[in-house]
Amino acid sequence: MKCKLCLNNAVIDSPSYCKKHFLKYVEKTVSQTIKKYDLLKKTDKICVAVSGGKDSITLLYILKKLDYDVEALAIDEGIAGYRDKTLDFLKKFCKTYNIKLIIKSFEKEIGKRLDKIVKTGTSACTICGTFRRSLLNKYTNSYDKIATGHNLDDEAQAVLMNLLKAQKSLYARQGPKTEKRKGFTQKIKPLYFLKEKEIMIYSILMGFDVPFTECPYAKDSFRAYVRDELNLLETQKPGTKKNIILKYLENKDTGKNKLNLSFCSLCGEPCAEKICNSCRIRQTLGLIV
Repeated sequence: MKCKLCLNNAVIDSPSYCKKHFLKYVEKTVSQTIKKYDLLKKTDKICVAVSGGKDSITLLYILKKLDYDVEALAIDEGIAGYRDKTLDFLKKFCKTYNIKLIIKSFEKEIGKRLDKIVKTGTSACTICGTFRRSLLNKYTNSYDKIATGHNLDDEAQAVLMNLLKAQKSLYARQGPKTEKRKGFTQKIKPLYFLKEKEIMIYSILMGFDVPFTECPYAKDSFRAYVRDELNLLETQKPGTKKNIILKYLENKDTGKNKLNLSFCSLCGEPCAEKICNSCRIRQTLGLIV
């Protein structure tokens, strides 16, 4: 198959682009998303939430290439044989591209590694998601924006998950960026309209040598189930994921379901109740009184 813009061989079938034009397509899609949804200004100080995986690495690289002021923040949950490998790669990558990297760990910040917490029978993904969000917000109050590597696949999954769980407030807060709220650093998703497959191909063509490993706890999550079913639908009906996102954005109601926020009486972070979910979980685990 030939590239639709030149006579070179295509590296991907849809859209059919050669290496040169595919790389430009990915970077242009990011730029257009930033512009259309007013995600960034050149004066913004940006923290990119990184894991060392293909999505966050691609995002970090492209924002740096587009001449934005970026730094990287990684959360070490404490997953043996997985997070240590991605962090090793991340350290080398940030050194190569002269990007400041900050690492915060569950063990130091929460009191226990995730591997030890799950031995108590607690759901890994629930615990991990709660603590990660808390730490990301806590350590980004000096930044204008948090950029995350969520792609089109991730967002289509999230729309379905929140619908299936009837999580109305979470559903209303999805999209390429969150609303500005006191106590929260605004989150943006510049990869919002790029497929996971496209990001993977981009990272391979760029020679990033990203370790393509999946979290050992991910297979047991509700998201994994939704992901597999959605992938099946996409195979049978190509374009399903993009249609979900486009319909969501078309019908999204930003004027309702706003939370009345206060601040946690234990840690001082913003939350919807007297005690935030992070501190509530830590109390249950006996990590704080």
